[in-house]
Amino acid sequence: MNNSPLISPEQLAAQLGAADLLIVDCRFELADPARGARAYGEAHLPGAVFADLDRDLSDLSKRGLGRHPLPDASAFSAVLSRWGWAPATRVVAYDDAGGSLAAARLWWMLKAVGARAIAVLDGGFKAWREAGLPLEAAVPQRTPTQVRVDFDAAQIVYTDTLQQLGDAALLLDARGAPRFRGEVEPIDPVAGHVPGARNRPLTDNFDAHGRYKSVDALRTEFAALLGSRAPREVIHMCGSGVSACVNLLAMEHAGLTGSRLYAPSWSGWISDPSRPVATGS
Repeated sequence: MNNSPLISPEQLAAQLGAADLLIVDCRFELADPARGARAYGEAHLPGAVFADLDRDLSDLSKRGLGRHPLPDASAFSAVLSRWGWAPATRVVAYDDAGGSLAAARLWWMLKAVGARAIAVLDGGFKAWREAGLPLEAAVPQRTPTQVRVDFDAAQIVYTDTLQQLGDAALLLDARGAPRFRGEVEPIDPVAGHVPGARNRPLTDNFDAHGRYKSVDALRTEFAALLGSRAPREVIHMCGSGVSACVNLLAMEHAGLTGSRLYAPSWSGWISDPSRPVATGS
């Protein structure tokens, strides 16, 4: 893998079986959280381990930090150790939403703990299957490791910091436009968006085939949003801090590095009813 956050099915297929490669199946569905594990049990990429968004990539016991709070570093360390991960391990994450859900979340989490060789499968499980590449149902037996990682606090924004930054940051919301405008809200109890935020629906990052757009296209689109702001001034959010990672990944793919994640996102923001809510465009 090179420094790109994306890898094609063909590139990954050529590396299957490499001793230093870890493939992680991150399939997940909000409406049916157990579906990902069922799908993994039926068929997955050869050698892939399974990551559960709720159990492995979140800590749902935390309150006031959104629907998918980040786990403590110790808990994530235990997950990585169970998978047999080490700092030199190359990781590829995939889901069945083209990399637009938990795969991007895992990519960002690994990036935030200092991992270097990490990528998301462009087009996800669908692209792999359509390419006629191999699948298996067997659960791999990986040798556990003992690793200890820490999240880089500089890459994570919480509500108090967001409020202090005010206009010094550009907040980009990855939810669909109707949710951002407050016209519908199928998941959270309050509709609308954080005052001052701008909308960049995560779906805008993909082409008609479900692959990430080209570097040039993404750079042009994000440049129009950023204006004179530097990428490090950008903070990403969504409903729970998961799909926001898609916008962050897309910026990294376009060479616009240094943006951050508002981890609690909308569901965390509205956990305190005294915080203001905006609607409309």
